[in-house]
Amino acid sequence: MTLPACQSGASPGHATGPAPSAAIAGRRPLFVKGPTDGARIAPYVANELKQGREGRYGVLVYVGATWCEPCQRFHRAVEAGEFDVLLAGLHLLEFDLDTSRDALHDAGYGSELIPLFAFPNDDGTGSDRRIEGSIEGPAAIEQNLLPRLQQFLGDQAARR
Repeated sequence: MTLPACQSGASPGHATGPAPSAAIAGRRPLFVKGPTDGARIAPYVANELKQGREGRYGVLVYVGATWCEPCQRFHRAVEAGEFDVLLAGLHLLEFDLDTSRDALHDAGYGSELIPLFAFPNDDGTGSDRRIEGSIEGPAAIEQNLLPRLQQFLGDQAARR
């Protein structure tokens, strides 16, 4: 099934789910802007993973764009605290598709659909553990991204 989603080149709830560990419970998710230089993306992500393990926070790569309506909705929902439980303790390593398209592709985070959420490999490259795209409109968060992120993060927790 193909979702209507923000595609590259296009124009412009309350979270429940897997309980965060006691070490990260209550720590709000944090957007962390990633570098735009292609040679630095994978090493940067690998370093964040290492620091996350030491600092007891999770790392999730997030790729969006300023013109992407579901990306805008996701950003606002995180900042409003709607994902505090589901994304507790996560650092969302944020990249903009428009400024870093080639670099993201080279680092393994290429995607035709955004938003993109991906767990990185230990070397900082993109893995196949990802979700891509969303619907547009008011249902983007509650009816699309939230359930998919719950499933995605729950599957990741089961892998540990």
